[in-house]
Amino acid sequence: MATEGGGKEMNEIKTQFTTREGLYKLLPHSEYSRPNRVPFNSQGSNPVRVSFVNLNDQSGNGDRLCFNVGRELYFYIYKGVRKAADLSKPIDKRIYKGTQPTCHDFNHLTATAESVSLLVGFSAGQVQLIDPIKKETSKLFNEERLIDKSRVTCVRWVPGSESLFLVAHASGSMYLYNVEHTCGTTAPHYQLLKQGESFAVHTCKSKSTRNPLLKWTVGEGALNEFAFSPDGKFLACVSQDGFLRVFDFDSVELHGTMKSYFGGLLCACWSPDGRYIVTGGEDDLVTVWAFGDCRVIARGHGHRSWVSVVAFDPYTTSVEESDPMEFSGSDEDFQDLLHFGRDRANSTQSRLSKRNSAESRPVSVTYRFGSVGQDTQLCLWDLTEDILFPHQPLSRARTHTNVMNATSPPAGSTGNSVATPGNSAPPPLPRSNSLPHSTVSSAGSKSSVADGALASGVSKFATLSLHDRKDRHHEKDHKRNHSMGHISSKSSDKLNLVTKAKTDPAKTLGTPLCPRMEDVPLLEPLICKKIAHERLTVLIFLEDCIVTACQEGFICTWGRPGKVLETRTLAVCTRT
Repeated sequence: MATEGGGKEMNEIKTQFTTREGLYKLLPHSEYSRPNRVPFNSQGSNPVRVSFVNLNDQSGNGDRLCFNVGRELYFYIYKGVRKAADLSKPIDKRIYKGTQPTCHDFNHLTATAESVSLLVGFSAGQVQLIDPIKKETSKLFNEERLIDKSRVTCVRWVPGSESLFLVAHASGSMYLYNVEHTCGTTAPHYQLLKQGESFAVHTCKSKSTRNPLLKWTVGEGALNEFAFSPDGKFLACVSQDGFLRVFDFDSVELHGTMKSYFGGLLCACWSPDGRYIVTGGEDDLVTVWAFGDCRVIARGHGHRSWVSVVAFDPYTTSVEESDPMEFSGSDEDFQDLLHFGRDRANSTQSRLSKRNSAESRPVSVTYRFGSVGQDTQLCLWDLTEDILFPHQPLSRARTHTNVMNATSPPAGSTGNSVATPGNSAPPPLPRSNSLPHSTVSSAGSKSSVADGALASGVSKFATLSLHDRKDRHHEKDHKRNHSMGHISSKSSDKLNLVTKAKTDPAKTLGTPLCPRMEDVPLLEPLICKKIAHERLTVLIFLEDCIVTACQEGFICTWGRPGKVLETRTLAVCTRT
């Protein structure tokens, strides 16, 4: 495992590390924090979070940064690897009384050099809409806490929408809001829209349209985080009950689930092409879940405490020639994959369909993702072809993976699989990473639910006021309707809550929901470095750097290979 040695070296904070791409280096001049640069006493405070937005202004320096520290919220020009941070001149600074900011999100669709919409969630349950450029506060949602009194754990704009946003709470509920509507002066009354295993969705009963438009009740305990798929069609939720639940957002159908090895799940992220979800949580593991097959394909062990953030790096993807049996796709497709981060607004469906092409030279892809945790460590991981396509001889494996006594998935693991377009479920894993191993897939014929099942689920409730959405890149079958009548459910006027039947961990272990450790490959991190004094709460991959943050309130920039050298050159030119 690529961890540090014991003793003094183990506790030494690293300022650089090396991967196959080269040297990543901490840039002290690009550190952001409170203006006084004094470490924040983080005891009892909510995690520090960071949000970015690009305003596309003419100056070429359109990146803006928002972060919360305790009761304070800051909004800065982010100069990245180019210039030193000027902490004396925040564009906006707010100090709150009686509550603390917990999370925030920019609307990238509407952002301009003159105005930007920023949602901020709070520990007392409210959500505020502010414009830090105009220094305005336009609206406060759940102001009287009549909708939910618990802490806001995650807030996100609905992809492609100028007005819809989704809010998760520690109560285990999520709410869909429209910025154009009020929240009313009385507590909302709900009517059941759809109910399934461990979840229920309700509409708000009211003579006039009001917030919330929808209420989701998901699992048990806090709903810690959710993430929209790259194309905006699916929603991944992780909860304190240890479950990942993936929903078709429009049709409110449960696509698949996964259970942590133990403890709650705290974070989740999608791969740039929407094929995989990585989660982290209280089992100290990162877990890779295949969206198409609805199964765990790998776990990663490198952290020594809870994993607080996971994120894919869309700018670091390796493309190699491979044996024709490994994978079939076009050169153009995988060149596109290299530019996922630069073109995130486009739907991934065209890329997925292009991979079915058998006429061009086969290639294979390695996904890079990272994780940070309460152990103050940053880990980087590669998800490689021997994990993604285990039917090929593992002697060809070229990266840091460790297949530990991998066996076939438990019986029945493919019964409810849904295939990603163009793919059938991979065969069982071989037991060795050095010997060729021929396998026969028994799941291929069962995974032909394919495009039809996925597309037919896209039924159309979510926008409600779609005229203000700019779905320029969405297909016709993804355009969402004004009406929610398309969703079939055995609804009643009574408020039907989720059945609180506790799941026995002992009954899920060893099933497709939660394979045993020996049943799936165990990844080792490429690097595992201690980079902070306090627990880490942020990991964001940008084109020329990696951004991390710790609970002391320091936002750090790590220059990618080649970028630090450019910064030095710029500094010399400036002095000259």
